Amino acid sequence: MKVSMRDRLVEAATELFYAQGLRAVSVDRVIERAGTTKVTFYRHFKSKDDLVVAHLERRAELERAGIGAAIEHADGDPDQTFALIAGGLGTMACEPGFRGCPFINAAAEYPDPDSAVRQMVQRHRTWCKDTFEQIVRPLGLADPAGVAADLMLLRDGAMVAGYLDDEETLAASFLRSCRGVTGLPR
Repeated sequence: MKVSMRDRLVEAATELFYAQGLRAVSVDRVIERAGTTKVTFYRHFKSKDDLVVAHLERRAELERAGIGAAIEHADGDPDQTFALIAGGLGTMACEPGFRGCPFINAAAEYPDPDSAVRQMVQRHRTWCKDTFEQIVRPLGLADPAGVAADLMLLRDGAMVAGYLDDEETLAASFLRSCRGVTGLPR
């Protein structure tokens, strides 16, 4: 299957941005890595920020696919869903080359809440919270939105723990914490 030039640019940017940071990587480096020209780059993206947003959209698609697969596989069982998410987080956050959550990293590099990058980060975080709320809704909790916000905090913490813990420890801790926040049996 032939990869479009836009996809090649996003793939090149994703590799470079994640390894070296969004602000540290120039458009010229992305163009060089993708094997194209500035004219072609600007045919697909108006600015570097637009490329950063495309990179984050790709990362969001991957995370959403993983969480969506966990939900589908667990068939509505919140505990099983959290167990699957915990395993996926443990694997991802502890693999070689992990450099933290791309959305948290982007927020740190783009502090202006009105920037297109921060708006993309916020859209993804809203999706995550809404999805956590959907997962816990069958539990009949008094404040599912509050619990979803707590679960988002746990997810963010798991991303940091990837630097410090091993896969099994991180996954087990995340699952215990999810159970504690939701009242699921341990």
